[in-house]
Amino acid sequence: MILIILFIAACFLAYTNGANDNFKGVATLFGSGTLNYKKAITWATITTFAGSVAAIFLAETLVKNFSGKGLVPDTLIQTPEFAISIAIGAAITVFIATKIGMPISTTHSLVGALFGSGIVAVGASFNFAKLGSTFLMPLIVSPLMAAIVSFLAYLIFRKIRKLVGVTKETCLCVGEERIPVIKNNITNEFLTVENKKQTSIKISNESQCIESYKGNFLGINSQKLLDFAHYTSAGIVSFARGLNDTPKIVGLLIVINAMDIKWGMIAVAIAMAVGGLINAKKVGVMMSKKITPMNSGQGFTANLVTGLLVTTASVHGMPVSTTHVSVGSIFGIGTVTKKADIKVIRNILLSWLLTLPIAAICSAMVYWILITI
Repeated sequence: MILIILFIAACFLAYTNGANDNFKGVATLFGSGTLNYKKAITWATITTFAGSVAAIFLAETLVKNFSGKGLVPDTLIQTPEFAISIAIGAAITVFIATKIGMPISTTHSLVGALFGSGIVAVGASFNFAKLGSTFLMPLIVSPLMAAIVSFLAYLIFRKIRKLVGVTKETCLCVGEERIPVIKNNITNEFLTVENKKQTSIKISNESQCIESYKGNFLGINSQKLLDFAHYTSAGIVSFARGLNDTPKIVGLLIVINAMDIKWGMIAVAIAMAVGGLINAKKVGVMMSKKITPMNSGQGFTANLVTGLLVTTASVHGMPVSTTHVSVGSIFGIGTVTKKADIKVIRNILLSWLLTLPIAAICSAMVYWILITI
């Protein structure tokens, strides 16, 4: 029975992970107006699931790290109560953040949950050194690195764009609008207002216009080439997220000796996909629309940087957060364009600071309840 509860808890964590994280890979596609929400989340689901399946073959190190190995004694790792408390503590934290639309890190939540349960279980015997070097340092460094790399990459790409003669097109909005016209009703001696149709042409604001690029690169229309690259980069980010996050959750299931780890990864992958399809919109809008406005070129740059950093980290067993990296990359673009919303960034940073202690408290409480009943 306890092992069934563990499996359900891990799947719940995977569900909340999908709800909070799945859209992050395609946030720039939606934010730049390249795709609508439905198409963007579909692309994210397909590529994230592919990354989750690939994790079966490429991410064994992350499975070991997030089982708690090295942080607490091996005998504790083999207890399902420890794994259940981590899964539930992290899941509750991510679930709350998703409900309020805050893009937090499941990785960060897992680290907090490991810490909370570990302290209750072993106290001072907890390996604080490994916690800092293996988990906290990559989480702290990755968003800063992403912002810097994204900042520099966009400056370089913008320079190259200008050198090859690709320019931005001015966005004109042409359409029919209704204009109120005041008419004097002589018979009844009062004024009436009628709506008159007329065609108008105007330069609209950024929220109503989609900025595109004019020119060719290697004989190919630059906007079509950029859109293809943007789709591909979004797919890379989502694939990398599935590759990086799936084994972290599956690491909690290694105590179920009767379960083949491959089937555990598939179960987690399915739960992540369902969570993203059902509950990703609120966090998706926050990531896409509220950090900074962007066009397709800027979105492509942010996605490319995120995908490369997360994939590299996954292959080397470094538990970076796709959330931290993607937010850092988008903020890096906003720094160049000087359009980043500092208030939104401040709120996101606050949610990141609260993630670890909330997950630790929830996990510690669950573990204490499980060992006392």
